[in-house]
Amino acid sequence: MNNFIKELSKKIETKNAQIGIIGMGYIGIPLSLEFSRKGYSITGFDKDNKRVTKINNGEQIMTHISSNLMLDFINNQKNTVTSDFTKIKDADCLIICVPTPLNKNELPDMSYIVEASNIIAKNLSKGQLVILESTTYPGTTREIVKPILEKTNLKAGEDFFLAYSPEREDPGNENFSLSKIPKVIGGFTKDCLKITNLLYETIVPETISVSSMETAESTKLMENIFRSVNIAMVNELKLVFERMGVNIWEVIDAAKTKPFGFMPFYPGPGIGGHCIPVDPFYLSWKAKELNTEAKFIELAGEINKKMSEHVVKQVEKSLNYKKENIKEKKVLIIGLAYKKNIDDMRESPAIKIIDILTKKGLEIEYHDPFIKTFRNFKNIDLTINNIKEYDALVIITDHENINYDLIGEHADLVIDTRNVMSKIKNPKARIVMA
Repeated sequence: MNNFIKELSKKIETKNAQIGIIGMGYIGIPLSLEFSRKGYSITGFDKDNKRVTKINNGEQIMTHISSNLMLDFINNQKNTVTSDFTKIKDADCLIICVPTPLNKNELPDMSYIVEASNIIAKNLSKGQLVILESTTYPGTTREIVKPILEKTNLKAGEDFFLAYSPEREDPGNENFSLSKIPKVIGGFTKDCLKITNLLYETIVPETISVSSMETAESTKLMENIFRSVNIAMVNELKLVFERMGVNIWEVIDAAKTKPFGFMPFYPGPGIGGHCIPVDPFYLSWKAKELNTEAKFIELAGEINKKMSEHVVKQVEKSLNYKKENIKEKKVLIIGLAYKKNIDDMRESPAIKIIDILTKKGLEIEYHDPFIKTFRNFKNIDLTINNIKEYDALVIITDHENINYDLIGEHADLVIDTRNVMSKIKNPKARIVMA
């Protein structure tokens, strides 16, 4: 292994290492851009030919990454994106950034990792570094990726390097771009850890070495479970305080003035994105496999899921305050993305809320400046006349480029799940917090 580590170390230090990114999505694209900015040659791999074409044409794939950045990336002649996975042979470092969703039974779906590992195995060469970044349960890299790669008769830690380093991307967060976030790394061997550290040190401010790949895998889950449990707690308190006539948002603002021992989390219409609704269940599933329980995780998941149903009940109650039949009432959903200022709809609570309201017979349309189309629903411009047409506007996502003053001035009823209308002075609309 000494010759391999010397050769790859030299390539990394001189920025001559060829970086291969498997999966050009919400993680793969930012990672590719960052490595490219630091002078590396990038080959992005994706089986979606339409996406490959768009990236190679310099088109904007997601709203929080500008078209100028995409053009800069692809205009660099050292970079390309392809669906020809045989070119994996040419890469020195391969980073797997594929989805890890839950299946319909809320069990971990490892099919994307298995597929990516099989593709790499068909093209694996001695001396290559393979890193898994996809969020997953502890043991995935050792129990799934490693055996597939070793079917080639090449051995991890002897013929190729293997490591796990969890992605920490927060789409749309300008304060914490990839280049500003420390990277946790676990290697199969000391040499695997050493070479992976060397690579990531060139693009992030700090690398955190841990004792095993399982520790690195667990770190990402702990980060997301921490958020899930605390969001669930504040969601539950919201429901309790609501019965008491207490404003949860005012409580949080007062509590966060304490300079120690408190960290603010905020309630909402449910949780979305790939991480919070999905990742905790990976550990819950693994715990059951080991004949133990993860009660906090499962309870948090139940509470957070119920928040979308709570929003629907508030819509029904608010529309029915005059004891009118709510069927065929017109409702405008404000925001479809799972968080503000991005176009990512993965696991968005807006989808569940729309589905339930539609089944109840309400006429649903939406406004989202970041999401141009969604199924057969109309994306409505926010004009005075349009606002007046709806029986209720339901704010699900608090995008910053939405005119909430206009909503407050001309809407009849606003159901606010994000507390944005509290900032509007003297709104004429009836405001209901949900």
